[in-house]
Amino acid sequence: MLTTKTSKNTKSTVFMLCGPGGLGGSFFTAAFLLIGFTAVIAQVVLMRELIVVFHGNELSLGLVLACWFLWTALGSGLVGRMDVRRPHILMAVLQGLISLAFPLGILAARFSRVTLGSLPGEILGPGAMLLVSLAALGLFCAASGGLFAAGSRLHAARTAGTTSTAASSLYLLEAVGSGAGGLVASLILIRFLSPFETAALLAALNLVSAASLTFESRTGKVAAALLALASVSLLTPGIGRLESWSLRTLWRGFDLLETHNSIYGNLAVVATAGSRSLFENGLVMATAPDPPAAEEAVHYALLQHPEPRTLLLIGGGENGSLAEALRSPGISRIDYVELDPAIPRLARRHFPEEWRAAEADPRVHVHYVDGRLFVKGAPLSYDVILVNLPAPQTAQLNRFYTVEFFREAARKLSDRGVLSFQLAGSENYIGPELAEFLRCIDRTLREVFRDVVVLPGDPVHFFASLQDGTLVKGPELLVARLRSRQLRTTYVREYYIPFRMSADRMLDLESSIRPEPGTPVNRDFSPIAYYFEIAYWSARFAPNQRLWFQSLARIDFPVVVASVGIATLLLAGFAGSFGPAARRRRANAGLCIAVMGFTLIALEMMILLGFQALYGYVYHGLSLLIAAFMAGIAAGSWLSLRRGSRTAASSARGVEMREFALLQAAAGLSPILMTGLFALLAGIRGNFGVALASQAGFPVIAFACGFLGGFQFPRAGRIFYSGLDRPSANIGALYALDLAGSCLGAVILSVYLIPVFGFFRTALLLGLLNCGPAVLAWRSSHTAESP
Repeated sequence: MLTTKTSKNTKSTVFMLCGPGGLGGSFFTAAFLLIGFTAVIAQVVLMRELIVVFHGNELSLGLVLACWFLWTALGSGLVGRMDVRRPHILMAVLQGLISLAFPLGILAARFSRVTLGSLPGEILGPGAMLLVSLAALGLFCAASGGLFAAGSRLHAARTAGTTSTAASSLYLLEAVGSGAGGLVASLILIRFLSPFETAALLAALNLVSAASLTFESRTGKVAAALLALASVSLLTPGIGRLESWSLRTLWRGFDLLETHNSIYGNLAVVATAGSRSLFENGLVMATAPDPPAAEEAVHYALLQHPEPRTLLLIGGGENGSLAEALRSPGISRIDYVELDPAIPRLARRHFPEEWRAAEADPRVHVHYVDGRLFVKGAPLSYDVILVNLPAPQTAQLNRFYTVEFFREAARKLSDRGVLSFQLAGSENYIGPELAEFLRCIDRTLREVFRDVVVLPGDPVHFFASLQDGTLVKGPELLVARLRSRQLRTTYVREYYIPFRMSADRMLDLESSIRPEPGTPVNRDFSPIAYYFEIAYWSARFAPNQRLWFQSLARIDFPVVVASVGIATLLLAGFAGSFGPAARRRRANAGLCIAVMGFTLIALEMMILLGFQALYGYVYHGLSLLIAAFMAGIAAGSWLSLRRGSRTAASSARGVEMREFALLQAAAGLSPILMTGLFALLAGIRGNFGVALASQAGFPVIAFACGFLGGFQFPRAGRIFYSGLDRPSANIGALYALDLAGSCLGAVILSVYLIPVFGFFRTALLLGLLNCGPAVLAWRSSHTAESP
């Protein structure tokens, strides 16, 4: 029977990980680090591929993460139960499988639309997203999860340590490798290498590692490694052709002109039927030539102001909108904000008529920064602020349709200034899903602005001003301004404006989208509008899902609280009824790890979404957050391993169970405290304060959250594996439970809790969920001395 190690043995294990005579300095440590390094880079690449297919909303990301954790948990659990005599050979085989599975996953993602018979621009329903994710990720993730179990067995065999120490040490090394992989992927790989080039690089590393594990002698290791590198190098000339062929398949029906991967997303320029379109992560950002869209986006907004001189244009200038704005007389300055510098570079090559002359105009000032950050710190005020971005189909885009952004924009408007944006609409009939979405935006806009006018049509144009009487509600004055400015427009004309603004059309739209008593306000930390937008598009492409989205959104929060409370009691009761005290402690440890996995993925998602809501994609921001989170996991695991137990094993169990309960309680309090910190950070203004909060404040929060999970895992391992006759037979079980909790959390948080209930109420639910395991662990500490 294996028991918890003393502190002396625990320190010996740490030395074997790092000392020159043990695993440190050998091929084995590199192989263990490579597990996390490979997994996180593949996750970044494969998720970016699937984002293009799924249009990158948080619903799709949640499903992708859920499938990732599910397959990894299955792989870890199944391989962990195998009776393996030579774990280094199994690990080498799995690394070879990883090398093949990664490029196959890329191909599966790019061929998914052909298989499903869908076209670019068509939004897939949740069912199709789930099937594609399962197919694209299955082989790689199962092998990756199996590597954790095989690596744990190998570590235990080489160090003669306990099962819990082996699993915990692998957890630590995987976290270190994951942190390094996240930085390398964000700073280097996705910027300079294509997905298949990245896959080839990782294949080379894994094949070299597999060769090193297979052979005992140093000569054999070197020879096998060189052979593996030579095999990969022979395939290198075909990588470019494979990349081009698979991309053409992804964009079938279009002439693919160019693709580019930037740190902000995947960009593609395609041509069809005499026009060119720019896609970012599968969403159409601009189409040219498209005179109706360019004219309507700009001139209706400028005509709403009596004498517009300064304009802030956020996004969308590539389709000719920027050039149209320059045609308006009196315009003396245009600040054009574009997050990704790669977009203007593509525009110069593929949209020259719409972009080059406008960019060269001295009145135009181009800023490569997040639009929200620019508005918050802009030194000027503007007569018109025009948000020329897609609808809030993602949480990132949703930031430009929240009450917080509207307040920031209102502070930058001059007297009688106008804020304008456009969303999907209809010429004749506003369906219930679209009406619910537009009603939410209208309600949110009216929280800040006193004067709001909505122009019917497809798209629907929103105009807002702080002063009553600023906006024009009838066609006569707009037509007069159009004539006085001598604008020679084609689609914003004297005969068309009266039709768009006819009294019956204006009244019909107003009645359809008039806010109701229960209409929610869209907020940064309660992004309900993007949920309504997803429901609207899902109803269009998959009508049978309409009731599903509507039903979820209408469940009252007290009902959800009661459901979570009952589920927590049932889980705690189930874990506390496993017979002898030792078995109950193991069940409690497994429950705590699963709930911690659920909580950690929730914390990570809240950190990323909170950072995105406040600061957008600050340069290297997300890579820094992910690295800080993984560093926290690694630091927590290292400290927990180093401390070990300082007393006899029997009394140590009681101490560990009490610490376990306190860790679980801290996990429950963390999301609540974090939402309060977000509120404080949201109030920081000034460039220095924003930079400090984004580059130091958020990483510290991410590190602290990761530390909780990292510190708990080794302690859970000592409790979970203690007393088992054959603990090695379950070596992947605890890791699988951690991932199973993360799988469930990824779906529930992204699809439902965060968009519908927001950060604070989601945090309360997480706190309630952690209460049961914490109380059960505390109670178990009183019987810890029982055999």
